[in-house]
Amino acid sequence: MDVKDFYYDLPQELIAQDPLEDRSSSRLLVLDKKTGEMQHKVFKDIVNYLHPGDCLVINDTKVIPARLIGSKEGTDAHIEILLLKRRENDIWETLVKPGKKAKPGTVINFGDGLLKGTVIDVVEEGNRLIQFSYEGIFEEILDQLGQMPLPPYITHRLKDKNRYQTVYAEHEGSAAAPTAGLHFTKELLAQIQEMGVKIAHVTLHVGLGTFRPVKVSNVLDHHMHSEFYRIEEDAANMINETKKNGGRIICVGTTSCRTLESAAAEDGTIRACSGWTDIFIYPGYQFKILDCLITNFHLPESTLVMLVSALAGREHVLTAYEEAIRQRYRFFSFGDAMFIQ
Repeated sequence: MDVKDFYYDLPQELIAQDPLEDRSSSRLLVLDKKTGEMQHKVFKDIVNYLHPGDCLVINDTKVIPARLIGSKEGTDAHIEILLLKRRENDIWETLVKPGKKAKPGTVINFGDGLLKGTVIDVVEEGNRLIQFSYEGIFEEILDQLGQMPLPPYITHRLKDKNRYQTVYAEHEGSAAAPTAGLHFTKELLAQIQEMGVKIAHVTLHVGLGTFRPVKVSNVLDHHMHSEFYRIEEDAANMINETKKNGGRIICVGTTSCRTLESAAAEDGTIRACSGWTDIFIYPGYQFKILDCLITNFHLPESTLVMLVSALAGREHVLTAYEEAIRQRYRFFSFGDAMFIQ
């Protein structure tokens, strides 16, 4: 399977730079995964495609302000770091720019020394392990000094950091937002529940590996980064009950999808659990739990385009993307949505 099979040509101006004022007024392309038939709607019309007895699965992770700008002790060289994964004893796996200035032993100051980081090791792919020292509570210092880690294709500064969080974000730990969830408002979720649709919360802390370009020509040689997930008892019961009663499992975002598929038993049931997943879903994959998916438009040749192609077929997906480009949909994190049913 060649990575080029998942390429499409996107005009730069269709990459959404800012979130819409009203989250639920983004556009919605509805795609029938069997026939490839498409409909053009507005996101709040999603209620017309959900049925009583369905279960909507949302990822309630919260993005941390993981981007820190500091200076190297001794030379004052500018260094930017991105917190990727928390280890023990205030050690984090990080992405450092420029990496060549961050050899083991390097000390980096943030916020006039309010926070200090010492590079203790180099891990795979050039990431650094950094041990932090500070007075007080790390999360509060991070909130004060950190910036939201927006993807590199977003060049505008975000006016309100909460617009890169879902309205149901709860458990801190992500380096990127589960962006399909950004379209929901509290009012829309309340309306969906009143219709008799169950809402199950799962947690998957999104790492940057999700967005990492596939650098190998053969898709099967690509290795995914692992991400931490958790499914509580009540969510597992809700999902199993929905399946048993013939309702559909509708995942909000590829992260919710990957969480369920990582934890699924062969018979399509799920149990409460937590752990690390590096599941890679590409065409040929047989979904065990998911029936439908709400998702955004993803980068060409990305693992996320491969995941949606596994669900709806590569030809259907690329045809839908071409149509979305023709119709001037907005793409990527702050862009429009797709409902694959």
